[in-house]
Amino acid sequence: MGQAANKKKQAANEARAYAKYIRTSPSKLNLVAETIRGQKADKALVDLEFNRRRVSNEVKKVLQSAVANAENNHGLDVDRLYVAEATVGKSIVMRRFKARARGRAAGIEKFFSRLTIVVREKEE
Repeated sequence: MGQAANKKKQAANEARAYAKYIRTSPSKLNLVAETIRGQKADKALVDLEFNRRRVSNEVKKVLQSAVANAENNHGLDVDRLYVAEATVGKSIVMRRFKARARGRAAGIEKFFSRLTIVVREKEE
């Protein structure tokens, strides 16, 4: 009886980390995320450290969390990790308004993003 168990969402040689409410638009966040896709985890951390974009600090935190999850929760070797996936999606939108001339109002939308980073151990 009851519901069958759900399939595991990740393999045995990978770990993931999420950030749900990053205060930037998905297109700006994706520019930073695509710089680290496919790189070794330690090189990606160095690249994010010296990246000039404001959101790179948030991406670095999520990558560090994914590496820590791989080491502590899954027992993976940190030196063989690489960024397998870095996906960006939409999150909530804060709607504000700006007062304009003659009693009118103009809409302002402040976008939030979500980020998922999957690190995988390289097979050798």
